Amino acid sequence: MAASRKIVLASASPRRRELLALVGLTVEVVPAAIDETVLPGEVPEAHVIRLSEAKALAIAGRPGVGGRWFIGSDTVVVRDGTILGKPVDADEAAAMLRSLSGRAHDVVSGYAVHDRGNGRTLSGAVVTRVWFKTLTEAEIAGYVASGEPLDKAGAYAIQGLGAFMVPRIEGSYPNVVGLPLCEVIAALEEFGAVSLFA
Repeated sequence: MAASRKIVLASASPRRRELLALVGLTVEVVPAAIDETVLPGEVPEAHVIRLSEAKALAIAGRPGVGGRWFIGSDTVVVRDGTILGKPVDADEAAAMLRSLSGRAHDVVSGYAVHDRGNGRTLSGAVVTRVWFKTLTEAEIAGYVASGEPLDKAGAYAIQGLGAFMVPRIEGSYPNVVGLPLCEVIAALEEFGAVSLFA
């Protein structure tokens, strides 16, 4: 793909790249390091949209990075209105899992697609409801010991070993993995970046 037609994913997440590959998109990965602190009074949807836009625009504005379209995304787990990010250690991961055990929570993923050619950005947030089964302490300890929860929002990965905890979801599965794929593709199509079936 010519550099002027290149799509850049402003994320270090291999899961986001893999989701885009599922629909045949090859992207260049250029991670964006930004401050992900939640602002006072910021609701989850506004938080993930702000970070998604910041990631996309940070890489689009970086000298030496080629490409036309830039994708940013951010995902949080929300329990009773409280944003759960990535746990800092095993103890926090276990506490998060206990707090999610036997109940529902929301996964909120933001996305932003920036078109360097026209300066426009399309962004939004998607919410998926996720239910956990009731977890035993042995299950929590074993899952934390696997290492999988330690770099995941809410301390679990639905696309990995963490699938054993999720009896059902309501909404988009790719959104829980970390990218609202349907909405991102729609934005790319609106910008003329892709046409999956033309």
